[in-house]
Amino acid sequence: MAAVQGGLVDAEEEKAIKTEPSSDGGGNNNANDGRLPSTSPGASAAASKNAAASPEDQQTLLAVLQFLRKNNLSESVDILRREAGLPEDSLDAKGADASGGGSGGAAGTAGVDGVDASSILSRVTAPSSAGTPAPTKTAPAENQPDVNVVLSAYSQQGDPALYETYYSGLKRFIETVLDCHRAELSQVFYPLFVHMYLELVYNNHENEAKAFFQKFSGDQECYYEDDLRVLSGLTKKEHMRGNETLLDFRTSKFVLRISRDSYQLLKRHLQERQNNQIWNIIQEHLYIDIFDGMPRSKGQIDAMSGSLAGEAKREANKAKVYYGLLKEPEIELPLDDEDEEAENEEGKPKKKKPKKDSMGSKSKKQDPNAPSQNRIPLPELKDSDKLDKIMYMKEATKKIRLGPENLPSICFYSFLNAYQGLTAVDFTDDSSLIAGGFADSTVRVWSVTPKKLRKVKSAADLNVIDKESDDVLERIMDEKTASESKILYGHSGPVYGISFSPDRNYLLSSSEDGTIRLWSLLTFTCLVGYKGHNYPVWDTQFSPHGYYFVSGGHDRVARLWATDHYQPLRIFSGHLADVTCTRFHPNSNYVATGSSDRTTRVWDVLTGNCVRIFTGHKGPIHALAFSPNGKFLASGATDGRVLLWDIGHGLMVGELKGHTDTIYSLRFSRDGEILASGSMDNTVRLWDALKAFDDLETDDFTAATGHIHLQDNSQELLLGTYLTKSTPVIHLHFTRRNLLLAAGAYNP
Repeated sequence: MAAVQGGLVDAEEEKAIKTEPSSDGGGNNNANDGRLPSTSPGASAAASKNAAASPEDQQTLLAVLQFLRKNNLSESVDILRREAGLPEDSLDAKGADASGGGSGGAAGTAGVDGVDASSILSRVTAPSSAGTPAPTKTAPAENQPDVNVVLSAYSQQGDPALYETYYSGLKRFIETVLDCHRAELSQVFYPLFVHMYLELVYNNHENEAKAFFQKFSGDQECYYEDDLRVLSGLTKKEHMRGNETLLDFRTSKFVLRISRDSYQLLKRHLQERQNNQIWNIIQEHLYIDIFDGMPRSKGQIDAMSGSLAGEAKREANKAKVYYGLLKEPEIELPLDDEDEEAENEEGKPKKKKPKKDSMGSKSKKQDPNAPSQNRIPLPELKDSDKLDKIMYMKEATKKIRLGPENLPSICFYSFLNAYQGLTAVDFTDDSSLIAGGFADSTVRVWSVTPKKLRKVKSAADLNVIDKESDDVLERIMDEKTASESKILYGHSGPVYGISFSPDRNYLLSSSEDGTIRLWSLLTFTCLVGYKGHNYPVWDTQFSPHGYYFVSGGHDRVARLWATDHYQPLRIFSGHLADVTCTRFHPNSNYVATGSSDRTTRVWDVLTGNCVRIFTGHKGPIHALAFSPNGKFLASGATDGRVLLWDIGHGLMVGELKGHTDTIYSLRFSRDGEILASGSMDNTVRLWDALKAFDDLETDDFTAATGHIHLQDNSQELLLGTYLTKSTPVIHLHFTRRNLLLAAGAYNP
């Protein structure tokens, strides 16, 4: 006889438990093949005496027969009755008993012919935890708040004294398996520990929960420290109801990626030991993403783990992503004599370079990986936009080609005496303006060129201006208002995110007050306040094509807006914690979001669907940057690491280590050769992006299994480290000629 959580199991049930499952042939078995009966202590003993003839089973059978008879399905009634070996008069004789016995007077609506349907349902879905059929308390769930339904899964629990034994037994087993399997199987420790602890707390076993936490919390990976700190404060059932993190952990299955061999090893062990308590948690709360192939190494697992809900499922990263760039509109580039002479003087290499990078050449050939031009509606180019593009192309001819031997100059803007608390910075694309968001709820804009900031003249003055003159754009500006900086008032809380529009006419700001404001840089007034977030909005960013913008906040969603709509166009929901940073893809068809749940997600603007989930960071993500060609994404977090992602394949392809504090800014150079990172450790670091991406070999195996062998080559890729005296770097920007601008507030 084998013991299952204190109840005896006869040979027949033991045989049923050990039946090998049939795999669905795919990688995502979710461990649901071979589900062990979720028997709880005592109930197993009662059920095992005679499975078919137990009063509960007979009552369920009679209820089904009565339901069939009520619907005039007499042939089905006869067949089922014969199969079950019930006499002909059983339905009439026992119908009355069935309604009174067995259900224990459960609350709920009366079922067919007096049988309590809700009590039968509850027995089918979840076994009773008492030795005899117990009153079912889950029936009136529709009248209870969702949180109770979510937490009620923890009510099916075993002997609290045995939790330590079960966990220790599994720990001993995993520590004795072969090295190749140990690293993979060790992944189950953390989610099992959390759910077993929460089960004890939910069922009011405070002392056992405390002892369990103290004994095993020290064994968990160091990157779960913050989560464990939150968990240690949950010592009573009441604490669990209002805890968002806990509810997220409960409702989203923790994803583990395990090779088939390792999974079979774990399953066999749990079946042989009849360890139902652990198996039930694995079935209920974990998603086992099984792949065929060699087990992963500890290094490969550590690189991908650390997020709030485990790794991403592989199918989450299989959707097609159109990461190519849109075809640029054809614009004639008028070259005057000066430009031609300058180009001739610079020699042949300089002549070749604009061919590769200029707008004109991009427009001739469509990128096969690019979305169609009209996939999402984009604003038409105005005459001023065309002039700006011409200026951009002219400057591109004078752009410096960067590389390991040719690093950019760095110009640092230090905000001195920023007692208002600098919280956000942005530069315009042409580097003529800089804006700062402050904790005193103001936004300040400075001109970084000799040209001062001026407002547009009043309506009365504009009426007398000659609108046909060549210099009309100059004439409409009021010289009396000229100054080096402007202060924008309107928010009622700290400003956490700011972003200039590509045409430099507008500025977005997001704040703790839950709003995003659109400011005119011609009148320096607020045009619109967008309300949708109910909590602080941590970041906002304009699309590279203008018109659209994205925001992310404490309410754990990102929203897509258009400047002429009060309501969001899309709501990107899926993160399990605050959305801390947002970034548009260069083709404006996708949005990347970083979160405190330690994942980065990529969303399709057209459908609103999440098309990529990247895990690997060990702390909240605060910086994102797309490479100029749209193929790669870089992310930086509080763990001081920069992770590089291949968007097309959905794989992590690099890890850059060197920073010792939170990374708040990432930026690729204009041609994508260099990646710059700025951190709270008061440094700017430059990395060789070309080398990091050129060494890649994403073969079929890595794309199928979803993991890649990362080289530990951070030192080879690090091109330079530049220290400030005492200024955390919160923003970086490459000018059109590849000069690097950095900004932060001096911290004396």
